Amino acid sequence: MPAQPSQTRPPPPLRRHLGLPSAIVIGLASMLGAGVFSVWGPAAAAAGSGAALLAALAVAGLLAYCNADSSARLAAIYPQSGGAYVYGTERLHPAAGFAAGWGFLVGKTASAAAMALTFGHYLLPEYHRALAVAVVVALCAVNLLGVKKTAVAAAVFASVTVGVLAAVVIAGFTGPAAAQHLGRTHPWGVLTAAGFIFFAFAGYARIATLGEEVKRPERTIPRAIPIALAITFALYATVAAAALYVLGTGTLAGSETPLADLAAAGAPALEPLVSVGAGIAAAGVLLSLLAGIARTALAMARDRRLPGGLAAVSDRFAAPWAAELTASTAVLVVVATLDLAGAIGFSSFCVLIYYAVANGSAATLGGRSPVPWVGLAGCLLIAVSLPAPAVLGGMATFAVGAVWYLVSERARR
Repeated sequence: MPAQPSQTRPPPPLRRHLGLPSAIVIGLASMLGAGVFSVWGPAAAAAGSGAALLAALAVAGLLAYCNADSSARLAAIYPQSGGAYVYGTERLHPAAGFAAGWGFLVGKTASAAAMALTFGHYLLPEYHRALAVAVVVALCAVNLLGVKKTAVAAAVFASVTVGVLAAVVIAGFTGPAAAQHLGRTHPWGVLTAAGFIFFAFAGYARIATLGEEVKRPERTIPRAIPIALAITFALYATVAAAALYVLGTGTLAGSETPLADLAAAGAPALEPLVSVGAGIAAAGVLLSLLAGIARTALAMARDRRLPGGLAAVSDRFAAPWAAELTASTAVLVVVATLDLAGAIGFSSFCVLIYYAVANGSAATLGGRSPVPWVGLAGCLLIAVSLPAPAVLGGMATFAVGAVWYLVSERARR
């Protein structure tokens, strides 16, 4: 009797659990914490003066709006996991999609490491790397339980973060002002600072990368992204004004824990609360980062542009467990090798290339809106304005990705 061909059951699909409130909360948890608790130091050093820092915040916010608009339009048409990887593949060329996916995976791995290190710096400075490792392992376990658990945890993190920021801002504006500024700066410094601050806004992409798990994505995603972005920009502007009023760019430029320094200057009793709040905020960002990296890896593995084993999805929890474990392992490697400022700069370069592909993809949708073109030009300009190590490291990473793409395309054919 001839042997029967083996039947390979396709992996189960992801489930649509997320409504509009959950999508907004995940977007907020993804953004809040990254900027407020980590980017002000390198951004202030690049900007020099308070006016330049606020100008950089405005530039980063405008670029984030352009990217959000393009991402929202595309996510409504392609409501599946993968974000700009899918958009570039479908609208431009598979090579463009791969570049976006590669940039997202590498850049967000560095972002996740930066958030883990921020968590460690605020809560246990002497052993920040050990604590960073522990939080990565713990949040990987949460994500393995499925996206519904991720949304609940994100809501808790975002609520605590907003409460802590409100307390710090009130204390800052009611306390003594002793701001010291570094002086005037070249306009190029504004762009460099905007590149650092952009790191804080990039979290809204998590909503799009979770598109396969969003209810009515053609309506939910275009609404959730701008709402989350608007709330975040308002909070960032308020916190920046308070930090400049109390500390100035001179103090901010040398600080690894700027919000704790702000609390110490305005209301010393709040400093422990800020440290705890910063840790919770960083954990919220890290949680959603790990989820987003895993979903992009899942999409690329389904297309055989990453090893096929990464497409495995849990039957019980409907979570991409293989991609989650791989992403968390990669983050642990970066935690052990990079410092906070280096991780932020490198991540910003890679993620700006990701959004350049998203804007280029949106430009093919038609219409007369200049938003995608402004976003595309802005992403490329700010990317090259980052510090040289970040630019050179990012370019080397994309060169490695190009080699991998050529090898994987030959294997696919």
